[in-house]
Amino acid sequence: MKLATMKEIKETLEGIKEANDPFILELRKDERKGAQKLLEAWDKRIAKEQRLHDHFVMMNHYEKEIRSKGYTYIAGIDEVGRGPLAGPVVTAAVILPEDFYLPGIDDSKKLSEKKRELFYEIIKKEAISIGVGIISPAEIDRINIYQATKKGMLEAINELSKTPDYLLIDAMKLTTPFPSQPLIKGDSKSVSIAAASIIAKVTRDRMMRELHEEYPDYHFANNMGYGTKEHLEALTECGITIHHRKSFSPIKEMVENK
Repeated sequence: MKLATMKEIKETLEGIKEANDPFILELRKDERKGAQKLLEAWDKRIAKEQRLHDHFVMMNHYEKEIRSKGYTYIAGIDEVGRGPLAGPVVTAAVILPEDFYLPGIDDSKKLSEKKRELFYEIIKKEAISIGVGIISPAEIDRINIYQATKKGMLEAINELSKTPDYLLIDAMKLTTPFPSQPLIKGDSKSVSIAAASIIAKVTRDRMMRELHEEYPDYHFANNMGYGTKEHLEALTECGITIHHRKSFSPIKEMVENK
């Protein structure tokens, strides 16, 4: 029997998912180095896909358990931007369909910018409903960051076009008419919270890039409002903008010492 060429092997492997596929079993007997390299690459790809699948199943544990109790519209809720010196805190609430499947989804901070943007578009397309809350620096200064985060989360819930019947919240207790469960590090434990984390992160990052166009000296496109060395130097040289949080150090001290 004529041996398959490397090109034919590569093309065939792209459509195979099972380790016990007859083609895979035959290929393991092929002693050519090129064939074994292609097989090794296939083994690694399948192992990675399995790890991502297993991780997704783990992150869907809470949703599956809640649905088994009769709930349908589970909103995952998360925030981004509690720590920066500038810009808003952004919150998101996301209701996903039961058959949602996105292997690789995780806490937005663990994803590359490219992956976040890709997942953002997929979530926007497939989610049942998405709500976003945006709390300005002035409001953060007025009520403090903790209360601002809670307010933003409640706004995000109110922005949902579909009323949720259960809430999964990242590390925060909210007073709402809905049953809820706060999860510590929820964005790495729950698919719904991870989706909210991605929506909030991409939304805020885009806002900070727009602010960068208006205030390039502060390098907001790079630091997203966090207190990096270049950001702190710009504060000293250029002063405080309306987008800075005056209740946060060292800006608070700069205001007091004026």
